[in-house]
Amino acid sequence: MASLDFLPNSPTLFNAGRKLQQLAACFVLPIEDGISSIFKTLHDTALIHKTGAGTGFNFSRLRPKGDVIESSGFTSGPISFMKIFDAATEQIKLGGVLRGANMGILNVDHPDIEDFITIKSNDDVLTNFNVSVAITDKFVDAVKKNKDYSLINPRTEKTVKKESARRIFKLISEQAWVNGDPGVIFIDRINEFNPTPKLGVIESTDSCGEQPLLPYESCNLGSLNLTHFVINKKIDFERLKNAILSAVHFLDNVIEMCNYPLEENRKIVEQNRKIGLGIMGFADMLVQLGIAYDSDEGVKKAEEIMKFISKEADIASMALTGKRCPFPSWKDSLWNRKSRYFKCCHMILRNATRTTLAPTGTISIIADASSGIEPLFALSYVRRTAEGKILTYFDKNLKKALIENNLHNDEIIEKITRYGSIKNIDEIPDKIKKIFVVGSDIAAEWHVKMQAAFQKYVDNGISKTVTLPNDATAEDVEKIFLMAYELGCKGISVYRYGSREGQVIYLSSKRDEQITLSNFLRK
Repeated sequence: MASLDFLPNSPTLFNAGRKLQQLAACFVLPIEDGISSIFKTLHDTALIHKTGAGTGFNFSRLRPKGDVIESSGFTSGPISFMKIFDAATEQIKLGGVLRGANMGILNVDHPDIEDFITIKSNDDVLTNFNVSVAITDKFVDAVKKNKDYSLINPRTEKTVKKESARRIFKLISEQAWVNGDPGVIFIDRINEFNPTPKLGVIESTDSCGEQPLLPYESCNLGSLNLTHFVINKKIDFERLKNAILSAVHFLDNVIEMCNYPLEENRKIVEQNRKIGLGIMGFADMLVQLGIAYDSDEGVKKAEEIMKFISKEADIASMALTGKRCPFPSWKDSLWNRKSRYFKCCHMILRNATRTTLAPTGTISIIADASSGIEPLFALSYVRRTAEGKILTYFDKNLKKALIENNLHNDEIIEKITRYGSIKNIDEIPDKIKKIFVVGSDIAAEWHVKMQAAFQKYVDNGISKTVTLPNDATAEDVEKIFLMAYELGCKGISVYRYGSREGQVIYLSSKRDEQITLSNFLRK
């Protein structure tokens, strides 16, 4: 940690050794169909948010708007309660350091799904929520075959309406085009890889979408800084192996040292002992290796590095069982060949899951590395802090390359600062342009291919956003969502540049129309 080879999630950094001592970043809370359950969950959410962690909820158990209430009258539906959760979140901060964030999920077959999809049409609604639609295999099949599907009242479990799957899917894509919400999660695929199905069905993820969890479950995360494991344009796998061993041990320790806000949290966490080791600095690592992000070689490198991390994390978790015993629910998990749920390889593990790819928003800034597995946002940009301060950034690797090629001069620096990309700067040779690509230079298919490559070797999920230029279309978004499903992702989100107010990172003097979408998706 002192060398920034590895950093744990923000709550561990901010809370360890302090009064709160709440060290986990990810929580999921259940919401049942009743006032007592709803407001108990709201209370529990407040306790979690004051520690700086995020929460995820699936509101699909709540009866739809206009449905009867046994006492008298009619319910206002799940969206109205989401607004209450949002208002509470707005008021809770951890000493001005972190504000809690939420993930709100609704199943695609809920009768209020259309209102849910469009709820964030206005930027001032649910400002503390990411929202995602939980999409089933059956729904995707109906979309492909242009069939209707059933909307089901969760109270009666009866069909209340037939709806065009293709129309709803198009609406999801159109709204995601407008401002990035909703994302989609492929809930059946998530549960296919639920390591402890006897304990329940996974219905939700954490606030950033990368961590599927059971009700009340929590997970602590940490990320390896890949930029520190490249020496002379080669990955030092032996050093990386040692870092993985220490990181897994560290994250398992965090479970013991964490002061969980709720007793229900500790109970389920100690049953499964999930941890989420991930990475940051992947895009920087590719630059160091001289590999283009949007290339078959880049995708291959993603598979290679994540396969190695996954294998070594498994070995490290198995080694811990010699001193600390397996996670208590191991007997009925996917990892025990004698279990009725067995479907993976037989491993006696300390932790039900070992790997997660988080967004690393805060810790990547601390480590001076690119975030998560995202491509470079821009080669020069400004960041607006919570206090309104403006910070200017210029890519250090590009600066080095320009100096080595005698191209580091005021004119070129000014152009890069204006555009954020070197794609259209004639003075810069193609060999540099190929390596220093930014998110808006990359065709959407490469974003999805990259996420899918990592997902092959990640136990949990991945925080990854397909960055689109301003002139992308809703049809492009449809293709992205379907491609993500076909390639085995557990969820996907998109962001069209400039489509949302309050953007934290932005190009210092770049007009939206200067980014143009590759024609690839329209072929």
